[in-house]
Amino acid sequence: MWGMGVSPPYVHDDTEQGVSVSVDIAADAAVSLLTVRGPWDDQLRRSTSVSLRRCFTEHPDALIVDLSRLRDPHSESVPTWTTARTVAAALEPPVHLALCVPPDLPLADRMQGLGAGRFLPVYAKVRQARVAVTGRIPEGERMVVTLRPDTDAPSLARNLVSDACLAWGLARLLHPSRLVMSELVTNAVEHAGTEIRVVVTRRGAGLHLSVGDGDPRMPRLRRPAPPRRGRPLDERGRGLQTVHETAELWGAVPTESGKVVWATVRERRTVA
Repeated sequence: MWGMGVSPPYVHDDTEQGVSVSVDIAADAAVSLLTVRGPWDDQLRRSTSVSLRRCFTEHPDALIVDLSRLRDPHSESVPTWTTARTVAAALEPPVHLALCVPPDLPLADRMQGLGAGRFLPVYAKVRQARVAVTGRIPEGERMVVTLRPDTDAPSLARNLVSDACLAWGLARLLHPSRLVMSELVTNAVEHAGTEIRVVVTRRGAGLHLSVGDGDPRMPRLRRPAPPRRGRPLDERGRGLQTVHETAELWGAVPTESGKVVWATVRERRTVA
């Protein structure tokens, strides 16, 4: 399932018929772009709904839905976008959601006629939407550093996590977040060997960690190897298994230059 390190949500893709749903994100994982193309029918609706749910699972700061190549002359897709607006607003913190619909398409008039524009803004072009939603992202809620793929990278990334936890009053998340970040950056150093962009973002009472590199290969969760005699118990090597056990959610998505691996860390609640 998505969130377990499997392939990204290219759920429905029929190139010959010009139908697809695809997801791309910015290098810092702040803004996701969901592109829907082709005639609106039940299959495309289902695929779009699945991709929307997966986008919200990643909890970006903002989500832009590009409908410029959607063929929906009767505006039958409206319930999907209004439902997405409700889900985005209910997240903590809320996700800024915006649609990209050229003004000459019937769907643009329909959305404006519903009054959705006040709560679900509609833009003519993706570039306009990106500028607008980026301007709504609060300042001071993100720390970013670009690292070289060397042995110092994991330590520098852990220090960034420590700075974020202390600055935002999230000291209780310091240890698990440092552990997750260390594994993500170590994997990038060992397997990608490219420049690494590390982002720590506050998500309400939790942290969203993302590590971008220039290698398009997606990470895979492997079954941990059994302990061998003579091998130290604290030896590295569990990698994504540690991330899987420590983070609330994690996953990976492609970017134009490679990929971003992300994880959300929150305080674990105990049930009395």
